Amino acid sequence: MPRLSVRGRRATQPAGETRAHVAGAASAAAAEVASPPAVEPDLTAAAFFDVDNTMMMGASLFWFARGLAARKYFSSRDLTRFVWQQAKFRIAGNESAEDMLTIRENALAFVAGREVSEIQQAGEEIYDELMADRIWSGTRALAQQHLDAGQRVWLVTATPVELASIIAQRLGLTGALGTVSEIVDGRYTGRLVGELMHGPAKAEAVLALADREGLDLSRCTAYSDSANDLPMLSLAGTAVAVNPDTELRAAARARGWTIRDFRTGRKAAKIGVPTVAAAALSGGLVGGTIALRRRNKLPW
Repeated sequence: MPRLSVRGRRATQPAGETRAHVAGAASAAAAEVASPPAVEPDLTAAAFFDVDNTMMMGASLFWFARGLAARKYFSSRDLTRFVWQQAKFRIAGNESAEDMLTIRENALAFVAGREVSEIQQAGEEIYDELMADRIWSGTRALAQQHLDAGQRVWLVTATPVELASIIAQRLGLTGALGTVSEIVDGRYTGRLVGELMHGPAKAEAVLALADREGLDLSRCTAYSDSANDLPMLSLAGTAVAVNPDTELRAAARARGWTIRDFRTGRKAAKIGVPTVAAAALSGGLVGGTIALRRRNKLPW
């Protein structure tokens, strides 16, 4: 994994810069860049994909937390509390400053003090166990079209950049822009660099990466399921709403954006229900399952 200049010391925020700007710059700096594709490269065009409910069914960070809980990194009660915080973040829409501060401070607290290499190894295993089968084949095919055209493809997500990079590597994509955590002496401090990779921070990350890589954003394409990503979608010359929530569907229709919905039947009927809200409901079930497993009440 690439190393940021902030690693090995405490991250600081220059005067006058917003947390979104700091988070965007940090995420762009941490993004891995793969070797040029075998086809003739189109160096000024690229594609940016959100992860949760766009590239993957459900919330990647929830599955990651569930995998860590199964490995006894924290208790089932901690998992339920963590999932509820994420659900509140997604449901509120216009979060209060207090809510944002709480989420920012606690987002990666469950790995504070752990070695980066240890969490990366766990992430590899958890992806194979819980995430690989949840990739939307339709969205994966869209990403492959860009790769086949010689364009680079990045994931842009609020999930930790280490986990986002694992997902990108497994899918054969160029790299990932994700939430960057502070690392000192090879261990997580439990604090974030700047802000969660959410809303305006995603747009800042894309702008920083485009500047670094010489991308022409008018030739780029952005994909997301959520109206929270309108800042990022609006940057690209082409925007596509994938499995959109109600607000994004309306915005896409108003702006003439393409809408792709890979959900069918019962799943499609849940348009507008935040993915992490469903995870919050299942969090209690997961916690209960872990507790029963510890008491040998379940056969698996």
